[in-house]
Amino acid sequence: MSRPIKALVLVALGVVLAFPLFSMTYYTMVRTSTPGFCSSCHEIEWAYNTWRTSPHVNNARGVVADCMDCHLPAPHQTVDFFFSKTLHGAKDVFAHFFGGEYDHAGNRAKAYASFKNDQCQKCHRNLLYMPDKRGAMLAHRAVLYPLPNTEQKRCVDCHRDLVHNDRPVYEYKQYQAMYRSSGI
Repeated sequence: MSRPIKALVLVALGVVLAFPLFSMTYYTMVRTSTPGFCSSCHEIEWAYNTWRTSPHVNNARGVVADCMDCHLPAPHQTVDFFFSKTLHGAKDVFAHFFGGEYDHAGNRAKAYASFKNDQCQKCHRNLLYMPDKRGAMLAHRAVLYPLPNTEQKRCVDCHRDLVHNDRPVYEYKQYQAMYRSSGI
């Protein structure tokens, strides 16, 4: 077989094998990236139900932040996103079958410890324009522009009580009192 024909056969074989493999991987990632899929495990059902009643779903603007927006890196960081998603999924499956009693409080604390500011800033970009909230604007400035030799502040240091709290009713932002950070 001549060299150009051999190369053409290898490229064709690569396409024939790679395209279905890529398609299956992509389809699997899309199908397993929905809040409905996450809540299919009974351990996560509580987190799903509390998320549904939170301001990340019920807000005046109609914007929804789903599980991946907070718990995984940005999807444009493809390799990091893929491995983080795979690791989270494998950990959850292992905990489902071998973990015993699911510790919501402990897992919530671990999740909050792992959050980085850029996970929040994927959606919350205009943090400094708050003409009627000077304190919030100054707090956000300290997060976005930390002083040298100071501890890096994180969004979740102040905003701990937004998601995954058991609420008896849906809380719509337009009917609430002004948000005051717990600062915990």
